Amino acid sequence: MILATHALTGAVIGKNFYHPGVIIVLSLTIHFTMDSFRHGEYFDSRVATIKNTWWKIALDLSIGFFFIFSAIYFRNFDSYQIRNILLGAFFSMFPDLLTVLFWQFKWKWLAKIKNFHSWAHCYNHFPKYSFERQWTLRNARNDILFSLLAIFLLFI
Repeated sequence: MILATHALTGAVIGKNFYHPGVIIVLSLTIHFTMDSFRHGEYFDSRVATIKNTWWKIALDLSIGFFFIFSAIYFRNFDSYQIRNILLGAFFSMFPDLLTVLFWQFKWKWLAKIKNFHSWAHCYNHFPKYSFERQWTLRNARNDILFSLLAIFLLFI
């Protein structure tokens, strides 16, 4: 899933739960659960580096947080709800941050998390660079559906 999808679903968790510990656990759990659905990756590791992919990450984050901050503004959430929404959004994206840190710096202490993350993506079902892992409308369908549902739930 893309970062916007993770952020939006984490924000919905934060909106609907009060206890920060519950929000963190649920946000991490939903991250790995959603990654098990087929989805494309715009971050092609054959040629991708932060240097040539930063704009995709920035655009992705901007779109997700546009909807989150719009919901915060229009729904007039109290400070606890805002904290929880942002906490859920952050921790729903956190596994991707850890994977990028491992990918960039090869920190051994992150290897098990990265391997679990890869397992959750079901990468062993599809070979590297296969059609099922490319960024196409067919592969992005789940991202789109999850994001639309999360936007709806943020605003109701």
